[in-house]
Amino acid sequence: MDSYLIQVNGHGDHTPMLDVHLKTNGNSISVGKVKSRKPRWAVRASEMSKKTFNPVRAIVDTMKVEPNPKKAMISLSLGDPTVFGNLPTNDEVTQAVKKVLDSGRYNGYAPSVGYQSCREAVASYYSCPEAPLKAQDVILTSGCSQAIELALAVLANPGQNILVPRPGFSLYKTLALSMGIEVKLYNLLPEKAWEIDLEHLESLVDEKTACVIVNNPSNPCGSVFSKSHLQKIVAVASRQCIPILADEIYGDMVFGDCKYEPIATLSTNVPILSCGGLAKRWLVPGWRMGWILIHDRRDIFGNEIRDGLLRLSQRILGPCTLVQGALEHILQQTPSEFYHNTLSFLKSNADLCYAALSAIPGLRPVQPSGAMYLMVEIEMEHFPEFENDVEFTERLISEQSVFCLPATCFEYPNFFRVVITVPEEMILEACSRIQEFCEMHYQGAEGGQDMECDK
Repeated sequence: MDSYLIQVNGHGDHTPMLDVHLKTNGNSISVGKVKSRKPRWAVRASEMSKKTFNPVRAIVDTMKVEPNPKKAMISLSLGDPTVFGNLPTNDEVTQAVKKVLDSGRYNGYAPSVGYQSCREAVASYYSCPEAPLKAQDVILTSGCSQAIELALAVLANPGQNILVPRPGFSLYKTLALSMGIEVKLYNLLPEKAWEIDLEHLESLVDEKTACVIVNNPSNPCGSVFSKSHLQKIVAVASRQCIPILADEIYGDMVFGDCKYEPIATLSTNVPILSCGGLAKRWLVPGWRMGWILIHDRRDIFGNEIRDGLLRLSQRILGPCTLVQGALEHILQQTPSEFYHNTLSFLKSNADLCYAALSAIPGLRPVQPSGAMYLMVEIEMEHFPEFENDVEFTERLISEQSVFCLPATCFEYPNFFRVVITVPEEMILEACSRIQEFCEMHYQGAEGGQDMECDK
């Protein structure tokens, strides 16, 4: 009979060694000494989690400042139109979800890319002769944020790079770095209503560039690109053979005579993944309903990108089925007056805020044309007691209880962002307090020189 003998050698603090001998048909074979594993706790966070970094949270969470207890807090920092209750969604939208809930038909799993009928509804809503869409061109997602995440994940590998606007939505960098994707920042030009510096954009392209992100209308800038400017962006992408990831969550949220142009309608050859959703235009960000629209008329993406998106969508198993069930009704039956009233309110607030802040020495707001924001330059030379925009906004909280996001959160120091969805009286009060704050800390010309002359 075959047998084996295991001898454990070890004493004190030394790791025990296993001295293994096998005996086969009377012959002894020494296998050698093998270290035994002594179980111990060693739970560590993953490398992906360590690479995940949200600059907004990192900056805001370290702002150890208390508001002025004598003044009610006015927060102009959060891009959520529902916070103050002054911008409810339309009754058609809420009734659609209630009917779906009562029907009991949408309590189970849906296909990971969304119900076919819901994909057809989105395709029908956004399809146009210049950029036709079918159901297979639509992937439903858990909010626009997941749409962006899936689009990045399918287009870029670790070690590649993506081109991201500066200033720009912080989530792009947060997602990319967690995936091991390098971020290259291209400049927007405040003096040109935040148009892209196209020369700078093109100079960043190299053999490892996976895509360029175009955010229009813009968060944080509130800008809306003209048709001619979008055509120039498409021309760069066409020359360099790089796809476009279009963040169009604020699509159609434009003011006055300004016109929103979906970038896919201006391209015949550049493949585009357009990300959108219900969050902003329908004022329901918490419902987590987004989508990716695949525009690929030259079949450059081919089946590979579509299959990749399908596989990636299976990690989450699709967005909320209740909202999916209501989606067709929401898209088709929301009255046009609802959109018009929302935009009228936002434009009115934008105009009030821009006019009020323009009159304050040391501040230079940039007129917004859409979305829910405007950016304000701080002429830091006139506020020498503050080192940067973070210190400026911290003191604004502690003295005036007004919270605006420092634009360092968007890779653009010495600006701050204002959210314009708050009630009108709140915007006016906030602007009044900002004026009081600036007048308190503003320092004009020094040494006999007018510091504004070179502006």
